[in-house]
Amino acid sequence: MTSRNLRRLVPLLAGLLLAVALPAAANSTLPVLHVAVVGGPVMAGVWPELARRASKATGIPIELVAAAPKETVVPVFQRGDADLLVIHGSDETFQLLAAGDAAPLRAWALNEHVLVGPASDPAGIADAPDATEALRRIAAHDAPLLAFRDPGSFTIVQRLWRQAGLRPSPRQQLYDDAERPQEVLLSAARQGAYAVVGHMPVAFGKMPDAGLKVLLKGDPAMRRVFVVVEPGPRHPADGSRRRLAHRVADYLTGPRGQADLVDADRAAGGPWIFPLSATGRRLPAAE
Repeated sequence: MTSRNLRRLVPLLAGLLLAVALPAAANSTLPVLHVAVVGGPVMAGVWPELARRASKATGIPIELVAAAPKETVVPVFQRGDADLLVIHGSDETFQLLAAGDAAPLRAWALNEHVLVGPASDPAGIADAPDATEALRRIAAHDAPLLAFRDPGSFTIVQRLWRQAGLRPSPRQQLYDDAERPQEVLLSAARQGAYAVVGHMPVAFGKMPDAGLKVLLKGDPAMRRVFVVVEPGPRHPADGSRRRLAHRVADYLTGPRGQADLVDADRAAGGPWIFPLSATGRRLPAAE
């Protein structure tokens, strides 16, 4: 090939290389899905690992924009700063659905509540076979039980009383006088009382235990359902962001996402978060 022909060929080759490179460059900047998650799964380390697996499975980069109590993450989702919300099923999620901010809710996983109490365990609940029997023993000894104002814990306790066929006495409905929800165990300790609280906040020091001990855990009847919330018709998300949210929600609630949840939970030193299959998809009553 002559030098003249080579000089003519160089611009052509450069153009071809540029044409090949441009689509690759365009694909290197993928749209990011912004997610808000209630604090527990992030605090336990389960969500960061699961999000990594979700990105690998779906090809969608996932950015955590908020990890906080529901009072914080719900507004983040409503105003469009997040296009997917992972939170407990509750009145707040039903209100999002009713207002058109949320699409129909999908169950994703469950977390666990535990019974804590004085180390002396006056009602002898530590060896109870389940939480219903534990409450029977508390009632039989007329031992104090704190009526924690957290809706999730309160609902679980009321469900257990119904299952036990018992009506609690005033001693099992003590007032939670803590200034903040995270200080509930300080209130229980001052009153020498048992309490039902989330396992993760106790285990990770979010709730100071004031010397109280976890006396009973592992009962599926003390689990709460997490739901995945996608944008509804009134949510600010555009069509592209809605499609991303739907794909990730499909993954989280589908077989691969449920299997990856088990692995992510194990990697985080769980059990902290339970897949739906852990209860055979027979979920606790709606809260």
